[in-house]
Amino acid sequence: MAELQLKSHRFRAEREADWRRLETLLSRVEKGGARKLNRDELVEMPVLYRQALSSLSMARAISLDQGLIGYLESLCTRAYFFVYGTRSRPLERIAGFFARDWPRAVQALWRETLASGGLMIAGTIGAFILVSRDPDWFYGFIPQAMASGRDPTASTTFLHDTLYQQPKLHETLGALAAFLFTHNAQIAIFAFALGFALCLPTAGLMLFNGCMLGAFLALFAGRGLAFQATGWLMIHGVTELFAVTLAGAAGFSIGWAVAFPGERTRVDAAADAGRRGATVMAGVIVMLFVAGMLEGFARQLIRDDIVRLSIAAGSALAWGLYLYLPRRARPA
Repeated sequence: MAELQLKSHRFRAEREADWRRLETLLSRVEKGGARKLNRDELVEMPVLYRQALSSLSMARAISLDQGLIGYLESLCTRAYFFVYGTRSRPLERIAGFFARDWPRAVQALWRETLASGGLMIAGTIGAFILVSRDPDWFYGFIPQAMASGRDPTASTTFLHDTLYQQPKLHETLGALAAFLFTHNAQIAIFAFALGFALCLPTAGLMLFNGCMLGAFLALFAGRGLAFQATGWLMIHGVTELFAVTLAGAAGFSIGWAVAFPGERTRVDAAADAGRRGATVMAGVIVMLFVAGMLEGFARQLIRDDIVRLSIAAGSALAWGLYLYLPRRARPA
């Protein structure tokens, strides 16, 4: 027992200076980040960490001091997160998401985005033609709650007034705005979540969402209000519909990975697609929030058709440039 105590004492005396050095460096990092260390200290940290791990292993074998073992375990845990963990702060991660991660994830899904957008456009054109030829088709595409009285039986004056939000219609339009935001958010979530079913539910959602848009436009176009209705819808619709399209693309990527995993297992392929899709969906939430602000405020306050369409065009340009301009690789 006396010999074991002597070994424990010598063990601590020979190595304690390195432990204290590692603890000092870790304290500086935890207070101010890795930038608080110079280049030599950054190189020194992994060496001190490996020495501390070796000391912990030996301490468990020869030391009778449980306090020392606990201290080394804590020290090694702290050092592990510096050596192998993330060194970025929350604000840096958020900045990295918007500067690189989200745009690059969207760019990686350009094929799926074309497929998702193509289905929505096909639905829009098909429903527009059907409703233009037979207005009764309108009821097959637009739920009654969403129509809020804007259907083929409504007068042209009523339809015109809904586009310019006369005071007596504020309550109705406020409820409609909330319904539209909730509706598109639900479609976006379902389009992503149901993509694993070989893309089929996602494709159906994209097609039907386009049909709703086409039926709505056909109703107003039949009364000579196509230009006005387009401005009313697209002031927020560019952002909202683009967000839904990206959600569909994320769902398609998962479904395609499940159907055609290549050399990987289906689980691994779906997991990889899911991680990329989740990044896209985080951005989709941001886009839906922006669309909600445009829908709830800009569309309510702005009644000039040219201004509405200008905001729509500006939104399309802004999102296109932001999401599809090439990005540099993540810094090592």
